[in-house]
Amino acid sequence: MSDTKEKTSLTKSIANKGTTLEAEMSFFDHLDVLRKHLIRAVIAVTVFTGIAFYFNEELLDKVIFGPKKPDFWTYRMMCKLVELFPRLGQDMCIKKINGEIINTEMAGQFNLQLNVCVMAGIVAGFPYLLWEIWRFIKPALHENERKSASGFVFFASVLFMIGILFGYFVVCPLSVNFLTGYTVSTEIKNTFTVDSYLSSVATLTLGTGIIFELPVIIFILSKLGLMTPKLMRSSRRYAAVIILIISAIVTPTPDIMTMLIVATPLFLLYELSIFVSAFIERKKKKDEAAFYAN
Repeated sequence: MSDTKEKTSLTKSIANKGTTLEAEMSFFDHLDVLRKHLIRAVIAVTVFTGIAFYFNEELLDKVIFGPKKPDFWTYRMMCKLVELFPRLGQDMCIKKINGEIINTEMAGQFNLQLNVCVMAGIVAGFPYLLWEIWRFIKPALHENERKSASGFVFFASVLFMIGILFGYFVVCPLSVNFLTGYTVSTEIKNTFTVDSYLSSVATLTLGTGIIFELPVIIFILSKLGLMTPKLMRSSRRYAAVIILIISAIVTPTPDIMTMLIVATPLFLLYELSIFVSAFIERKKKKDEAAFYAN
């Protein structure tokens, strides 16, 4: 009787060990597949970074330091708006950017060039990175889930690029003008390091690109049942206050018109996210009704 129990216990242990080994193999296989996808994404970012190094002079002078120059596209358009609508006030026409940018480290300019090129490579390679992530996730999805998320890479990439452009041409120049000209005492002169300037430009530009991914994030959260349109509608007033505060901070003048230029796309983005969440909720209810009908 004792021998039988020991054999049974041994058999179960072997079976459990086999199951555990199979699970471990499956887990490490998935890690290996993910590693390959990430390696391809890193190679793509590296290629774009190399291209950025080739055009590094134009990238630094015209793109990175563009918002620091009075002839930047955004400032010129603001001056034209003042010409068309004089009531906006001459303060909105920006013809001088205060403050100086200096380098205080021996390797500061080299690090600036390196960081700018890597950042440009990441931005340019972002759509490919999303595509590799999608290729990794896709096999684990059901057929209906694949269809509903088939445009994930396209829409996420488009929203990110629109956010980058909005951040660079609207949020970034308005913030740079405000921050470089902001003083609390005439005894203090605004002089900024290249690291501080690049950090501000990168944070504002990339941050806006990430914020514009809100509809995609809401889509995923709604799919998981963590977000509902009812919750977003009830939080609309809080979202409006946050958006207005952000807009007031980055605008150079206290007039309402300039603030609305920044706030309007963010309001539209929030409303679009509500629409996306409502669409997912309706589709879920429709699928559940069809399932119980059968």
